[in-house]
Amino acid sequence: MPLDELRDLLERHARLDLTTGVDGVRVCRIDHTAAPVSSMSGKVLAVIARGGKRLALGDQIYEYGPGQYLVASIDLPVTGHVINAAPGDPTLGFGMTLDPTTIAELLLQAGPGDLPRSPGAARPGIAVSDAPDELLDAIVRLLRLLDQPQDRRTLAPLFKREILWRLMTGEQGDIVRQIGLADSSLSHIARAVQWIRENYPRPFRVNEMAHLSGMSVSAFHRNFQAVTAMSPIQFQKHIRLQTARLLLANSPNEITRVAHRVGYDNPSQFSREYRRLFGAPPSVDALRIRAGPEDGGAALP
Repeated sequence: MPLDELRDLLERHARLDLTTGVDGVRVCRIDHTAAPVSSMSGKVLAVIARGGKRLALGDQIYEYGPGQYLVASIDLPVTGHVINAAPGDPTLGFGMTLDPTTIAELLLQAGPGDLPRSPGAARPGIAVSDAPDELLDAIVRLLRLLDQPQDRRTLAPLFKREILWRLMTGEQGDIVRQIGLADSSLSHIARAVQWIRENYPRPFRVNEMAHLSGMSVSAFHRNFQAVTAMSPIQFQKHIRLQTARLLLANSPNEITRVAHRVGYDNPSQFSREYRRLFGAPPSVDALRIRAGPEDGGAALP
């Protein structure tokens, strides 16, 4: 069975830094469950071979376990942690970056009727499905190359393309295909997401973001909420607070300065919203982070 071999390959090749000898491919082995970790999802495929992962995006909760996969089509602020992990029975996972250029090439090469018809409406930026054997088999063949370095340069790109094709023609294919479409609803929302990420301390008007995305204000609101599971203002707040958390890990006594740096004029509001998101006030959370590494829950989306 592909899942059994996938578990074996992940167990043997997992490293502390998650890297592998194949670009864009990560594997993880986590043998404990701890507090949720906030991170950015990236455009990725993540597959669980053993154990499980729980992910929160806004008010949406995604949980996936052995033989299931998650795809993220846009870089989103998520909070996640592994579940059902213990020493001797670790969570094992595979991750691969989804390359828009390769997806676009596959779309151009597809013949009439090769791909399902797209519904057209914006889809959520994250989805979970059961992994068919064909997808697991392609992942296993890619990971076998970790034992065959002489074959990697030639075969890794081929197996990656097969994995992308299996995703594009699978249950969540519409989400993946949108990554490669220059004029999809996802690409329009991605412009706004990128602007907010790069300019998170700055206030903005929603109508400006709608104009940047080439949409009416109502269409922009609807599509942004569909893709990110939150409003533009909520999205900006998550980016601000995640950035603040990283800054406070290095400067735990500079809460007011960090609050201003990420765009908050009111330190009290900053502390309230920080505690609501991370479960502890900034001063306590910063010391907790510095005391030791958190769970590897952010290793894969």
